[in-house]
Amino acid sequence: MTVERLSSTVVPGGQTRPQRSPSWMLDQLPVSMLDQDFFVRFVSIFQDLGGALLEDADSIEHIPDSTVTPAPMLPYLASWIGVETIDDSQPEALQRRIVSGAAKTLTWRGTARGLSSYLELITEGPASVEEGGGIWRAGDAPEDTAWVVMRVESTGLLELDDFIDVVRDEVPAHVRAELYVGPDRVWTSEEEWPG
Repeated sequence: MTVERLSSTVVPGGQTRPQRSPSWMLDQLPVSMLDQDFFVRFVSIFQDLGGALLEDADSIEHIPDSTVTPAPMLPYLASWIGVETIDDSQPEALQRRIVSGAAKTLTWRGTARGLSSYLELITEGPASVEEGGGIWRAGDAPEDTAWVVMRVESTGLLELDDFIDVVRDEVPAHVRAELYVGPDRVWTSEEEWPG
């Protein structure tokens, strides 16, 4: 009789999970069946299939983690938090960054802080957000407070049209908005955007 030493797998969060024995299903058979070649070969077929299913089941808790989830799951995760602008044409690293950042800024969505954080996330650079909101005494409020001007140096890894689509999703619908990349105004909410 040989004793197998099983190594362990480190999963996100630093936890360790022992690996399954390669003969995990055969090990569950009664000893009398292990002597019969037919049973060993028959169960081995299901052991291979079952092993693949169990590996998927073992990793299910990490599917919502944008740092380790399989790439095809990223658009699905994004849709959970209202981000509809992720697709397979974007680099995987960018998709992961957008999902992660959108989740972190979700509680600030629709505010200058949330917009600034999101712009910094997708451009990997500084972002400036000026807005007309504020708190005034009764009768002291200016007539137009629903505006925002956003300035970034680049669009990061996104093409300009994709970048504008992402930003449009984050700006509140009632707010008049302008977006500048470098010195150029690339979008304003007062213009109809074909995207």
